Amino acid sequence: MIIDVHGHVTPPSELYAYQASLLAARGAHGRGGVKVSDDRIRESHQSPLPHFGGLSHIEHLAQGGIDRQLISSRPYTLMHSEEPARIVEWFNEETNNIIHQTCQVFPDVFIPVAGLNQAASTSPEQWVGELKRCVNELGFKGALLNPDPMEGAATPPGMGDRYWYPVYEALCELDVPALVHSASCRPPARESYSLHFITEETIGIIHLLNSDVMKDFPTLKLVFAHGGGAIPYQVGRFLSFRAMHDGESFLDNLRKLYFDTCLYTKDSLELLFKVVGVDNCLFGSEKPGTGSQKDPASGRWFDDIRPLIEEIDWLTEGERSAIFEGNTTKLFRL
Repeated sequence: MIIDVHGHVTPPSELYAYQASLLAARGAHGRGGVKVSDDRIRESHQSPLPHFGGLSHIEHLAQGGIDRQLISSRPYTLMHSEEPARIVEWFNEETNNIIHQTCQVFPDVFIPVAGLNQAASTSPEQWVGELKRCVNELGFKGALLNPDPMEGAATPPGMGDRYWYPVYEALCELDVPALVHSASCRPPARESYSLHFITEETIGIIHLLNSDVMKDFPTLKLVFAHGGGAIPYQVGRFLSFRAMHDGESFLDNLRKLYFDTCLYTKDSLELLFKVVGVDNCLFGSEKPGTGSQKDPASGRWFDDIRPLIEEIDWLTEGERSAIFEGNTTKLFRL
């Protein structure tokens, strides 16, 4: 079985109409909500997506050889830095409800991952209530954690700061992992949101490994999206940082984290596996997403990650099985 740890819901247009209404009125008209039929959920996931190569979400999974997928919010839509905070929270909660409904409509395909109420003007203590609702009441299996809820408009505390401890405490209490994945990026930031993802994941890892977080929360399970930003590919810059925590090296501490395989070249995947170890890698494709376009040189979808892993000849069958299924099943208690 192939389980994709990095997927995002393809909601019906009613969810984005609701978001537009919230932004237009800034919540002055009240909360409202999104009520759609199961047929609309099926339609949104089975209809062609022009901006993702013309295939539907379900067709992308089938063509990628993916049996099941963990789905969360599409991060760039989360508007964490918008005001007032209530519109951020309402939109996130309605998105989680759509994710829940999607997983009920497609129970053999999708597995739910919750967005947090990460309004930038609120505190982490206020974010975890929605996580607890999703896990305890709706059966969600993990969380999506944005290391920059300010979305580039200000500098948030790094992930090693005690500011984040209420979130880590809740994740450990619920025994669910978090996929660390940035969201949007507001002007006047220099980078696009896609580059912002990589930048924030890189900063997040370095700040964590220069802190006591993994010592204070030994059962914390964090999965860094997009292969860990830049860190596994620049690891040589950090290997000289010795004995930071209890005599452990930078590489020892790096291997306390987990990484998805949402990378689009064989070379980058091989380097990821060699640096962080196969046991710390979980298959992820983000299908359909940024890579859902065909490479004109090869004719393949850029996000067809399964064949790239299958072509790495030094991986054993057991190691491939761990990446494709076993590591995710164990970490997310599926």
